[in-house]
Amino acid sequence: MRNPTGRQLRFGAELRKLREQAGLSSTEAGQLLSIKQAQVSNMEAGRVGVSAERVRTLASVYACSDKALVEAIVAMTSDRTRGWWEQYRELLPSSLLDMAELEHHARSLRASTTARIPGLLQTREYALEIFRQAVTELSPPDIEHRLSFRIKRQAILYREDNPTPYEAIVHEAALRMKVGGSEVTRQQLKYLLDMSDRDHITLRAITFDVGAYPGSGQSIYYAYGPVPQLDTVQLDQSHGVAFLDAEAQLHKYRTLFERIDAVALRPEKTQDLVHHLMHKL
Repeated sequence: MRNPTGRQLRFGAELRKLREQAGLSSTEAGQLLSIKQAQVSNMEAGRVGVSAERVRTLASVYACSDKALVEAIVAMTSDRTRGWWEQYRELLPSSLLDMAELEHHARSLRASTTARIPGLLQTREYALEIFRQAVTELSPPDIEHRLSFRIKRQAILYREDNPTPYEAIVHEAALRMKVGGSEVTRQQLKYLLDMSDRDHITLRAITFDVGAYPGSGQSIYYAYGPVPQLDTVQLDQSHGVAFLDAEAQLHKYRTLFERIDAVALRPEKTQDLVHHLMHKL
C-alpha cells in the first residue's frame, strides 16, 4: 500500500480530532460504530478510503454539530486521486509533493518572506540560482527536477477558471538581493510587477524602515481551507518543511499575519518601491 499523501493524512487527522473532542478512545469509537479498533486507527492514519456516508456517521456518533466542518471533511473523501505532482514521487522529497497538493486544494494562499521572493512568484532564472545555492549541493538532474516542479506549481495562478487568490508580503531585503546578478534580479522584479497587476494577486512589501516586526525571522506560508479548521501553515525549517494544523497554531499565525499586515505597504506603494528598485539596477 502506498504511503498516504499529505491531504489523506490531514483527512485522517480531522477524523481523530472529532473523536478526541467527543472524549472517546479509538476502542470506544470502534464499539459504537461496530467496527474493530484497527479500522478506526487506519481511517485516522489516512491509510484507507472512507465514504461520505461513513464520515457523516462518524460525525453523528461523535456528536459534532458543526455542519460546515463536517461537509468540508466529507468533500475530502471525493478526491483521492493523485495529481500531476505524483510524477515526481521518486524524484523529490514527499514534503514538496504535499505542498503542491495543498496549494492545489487551497481556497487562497498567503506568504510572508524576508530573504527571497516566494516560490510561486519566482522566475525560472531566479529559481535556478536559488537551487544552485542550496545548502546541500544538488546534482544537475536534481536541480532540473526541482525547477520544473516549481514552475508547474505556479499553474494555479494562471488557471483561466478560478485562479487561486494569492497574497505575498515580501521584505525589502528580498527585493534588493541580487540573486543571479543584476539582470536576473531586474527580470524578477519586472515579473513581480506584471503578476501584481492580476486581480487575484496582491503584492505588499515591508521596508527596512519598519525595523524588527512580528514574524520577521521566518518565512510563513498560510493555506486557507474551505473552513478555518482546515487551514494549514507551512514553515521552512533547517531540517525540512513543517506543516501545522492544530487550532492553537492556526490562531497564532492568523494573529501574526494581522500584525504583519499592519506594517506592510499597501499594494500601490509596493509597486512604486519595486519600480524604483528595478530602475536602480
